Amino acid sequence: MIVVTRLNTSRFAINPDLIERIQENPDTVLVMVNGAKYVVVESMDEVIGLIAQFRARVVSLARGLDSAVPDNLPPDGTLPLRPRTV
Repeated sequence: MIVVTRLNTSRFAINPDLIERIQENPDTVLVMVNGAKYVVVESMDEVIGLIAQFRARVVSLARGLDSAVPDNLPPDGTLPLRPRTV
């Protein structure tokens, strides 16, 4: 989630994966995949930066999970749908 600010200074968190596009004319408008629109104080460049930081954090956290992956995976790296029986 990224945190952005409405024009009335209230802040809210939004899922950046659901943003379809960002418009700036002159206010910044986040247009969601469901058609909802949010006008925010942040510039387009700031929103893009927040999204990039969010995605970098997700990748960083995912890298930390490497140790949680079992050692007995098939050679192609896929996860089995059912536990293996030995």
